[in-house]
Amino acid sequence: MKYLLSLLIIITSVFKLTAQELNLTVKVIAPRITTADPKVFQTLEQEIFNFYNNTKWTEDEFETLEKIEGNINITIKEEVTPTVFKADFSVQAIRPVFNSNYKTQILNYVDNGVTITYRELQPIQNSFNNYIDPLSSLLTFYSYLILGYDYDTYAPFGGDDHFKTARGIISNIPQSLTNGTGWDNKTTDNKSRFKIIEDLLNPRSRPYRQALYEYHLKSLDNMQADANKSRAVMTSAITAVNQVNSAYINSGIIQMFCDAKRKEIIEIFKGAGRGDQAKIYQMMVKMDPARANEYNEIK
Repeated sequence: MKYLLSLLIIITSVFKLTAQELNLTVKVIAPRITTADPKVFQTLEQEIFNFYNNTKWTEDEFETLEKIEGNINITIKEEVTPTVFKADFSVQAIRPVFNSNYKTQILNYVDNGVTITYRELQPIQNSFNNYIDPLSSLLTFYSYLILGYDYDTYAPFGGDDHFKTARGIISNIPQSLTNGTGWDNKTTDNKSRFKIIEDLLNPRSRPYRQALYEYHLKSLDNMQADANKSRAVMTSAITAVNQVNSAYINSGIIQMFCDAKRKEIIEIFKGAGRGDQAKIYQMMVKMDPARANEYNEIK
């Protein structure tokens, strides 16, 4: 019995030390592709799932319940050649809220029109410090984007190292492969991979990232204990995001904040006073004008 107990402790300790950080669901669909073998996309889906969930991404210890949950949804839009495809990537990450069963979306990033090259059973490898191939770099980039956002919600600027790793991934990509692919500074897309990381690491965005911490750890995590105080903290955080929006016009990270938080903010401020509702309405409509009608519930 003592032997079994000791063995259990050893196994548990090893698991705790080596547990991976991500727990992502992965879905690859190709609704319009009729010429390619469907097994290719099934294999790709499994390979990406294994890559994310079986890789140790940091030196930090994660218990099973601490793993970062999320979704990677890939829609194959076009078959350029039997091994080259155009695809849309949707990357989402969620975080548990303390003292509740609620989970909050912290990242909702859509990367459209990505060109990927994949041969069945092609290995996908962690490209955090060197370039291997375009698909490996792309998927590794998403990992560190997710990690950075998650860490920022638990400590002020906690995601710095992960965002810097993501920037390093961009720097390692051969210049011949960057033009018009979302990896370079020439694109006009303010939500390109290059511009998102540059925005996140720009000193002008520090109040935005501080607001992510305040919004989650100081507000949402205390919402059950004191809803009114937590809404006040959230109002302050949203005000900071709005100020960054005013000073840093057309920053893609502002739209990413709105995409992740729109429904949540509306739901939370349904229970606020009219003055707070009006303030939040004005700020969110300014930051998210394309979805202005959705905020009418708190107008």
